[in-house]
Order: sequence, then C-alpha cells, then structure tokens
Amino acid sequence: MAQIFGPSANTLSRLSVYGAFGALALFVVGLAIYSRSPYPSFIHNSPDQPVPFSHQLHAGGLKIDCRYCHSAVETSSVASLPPTQTCMTCHSQVKIDSPALAPVRQSWESGAPVPWNRVNDLADFAYFNHSIHIAKGVGCSTCHGNVADMAKVEQVVPLTMGWCLQCHRAPEQYLRPPEVIYDTTWQPPPNQAEQGAALVKQHGIKVDRLTNCSICHR
Repeated sequence: MAQIFGPSANTLSRLSVYGAFGALALFVVGLAIYSRSPYPSFIHNSPDQPVPFSHQLHAGGLKIDCRYCHSAVETSSVASLPPTQTCMTCHSQVKIDSPALAPVRQSWESGAPVPWNRVNDLADFAYFNHSIHIAKGVGCSTCHGNVADMAKVEQVVPLTMGWCLQCHRAPEQYLRPPEVIYDTTWQPPPNQAEQGAALVKQHGIKVDRLTNCSICHR
C-alpha cells in the first residue's frame, strides 16, 4: 500500500499546531490591546443632538454656571438635563425665530421634553452619584473635560473600572477646593498632593473603603 503521508507531514503537523497556538496568542494580545484602546469605551463619542447646543457659547462665552442647566448635580445621583422652561427663560426673548431652536419651541408648546441624546453613558451595572462627588471635591472637568471649550460635547474619558479606580485609590490627586468645582479650566496646582491630602482629611474620605465592590456595584 502506498504511503499516504510523506516525510514532510511531520513538519507540517508541527507547524499547524504551533501556528494554532501562535494565532490564539495573537488573538489574546490583540483583544487586550483593543480593550485598552479608546474604541470600546466610546472616547470621543459625540452624538448629534436635536438642538445644536454649544457649551462653548453658553458656558464659555456667556459664563453660565453649570448648575443653571444641571440643577440637580449637587443634590441627586444624576446631574439632570434642563427642562424646556429653563431654555425658554432666555429663548423666549433671544433668537426666538431661529430654525435651530424649533425643537425647543415645539417642546414648549407640546409639553414633551426635548429628546437629548446621552453622551457619557455609564454601564447599568455601575452606580455613580454626582452629588457625593461634587460634595467631596471632584470637579466637573475631571470627568467631562473642558466643556466650556466644546461647541459639541464629546466623551473625553473612558469611564472604565480601571479609570475610576485611579481616582478611588489616590483621590488626593484629583480633589479641588469648593470655589473651583465648576471651573472647567482648572488645573492641579504645584502643591496638589498637599492640598488634596488636606481635602481628603477635611471631607472625611475613607480611602481604604473606596475600592470596595459595593461602592460602585450595588
């Protein structure tokens, strides 16, 4: 009976086994690289909105305080979106015929809220409370970036567990005094380590508890 497999079959079989393991290793490495890239965490996510609202104009140019629109940020887990009546306090007098503001006028007439699209969408299995972070000295720009310079808001941080833990493990690097919580241009001063450590103590933050699973997963 003729030989089915030639002498090279042994080499080919070895190469196929090594190749399979090599391909699996490359897949795992590629998956690890992808998971740490901006793509799965939606960094730079910037969905179109029904109204082209410019934070650059309102927060930057007009210096409107964050709390004027996001009125629940100090008292609630959610920052809240402005109701139409907030928009109309100005736009019943300003740019009243602007086509771009037609959805706001329609909302005012119908009573239906403007269907804003979420930019920063934290996973449902993670709990985040805006009010406690504000109360403990975490400023808006730490998570949202300098929105006062954004004509169109985009997500600027990954919002991953690893990213959150950086702050939970070393909050003194990120905390700021109350008077600059809403300053979107704030940068840590040269004495941030000292200032931050003082704020950690002042706010009674138990750093050793900030990495407990129940803090974010409830």
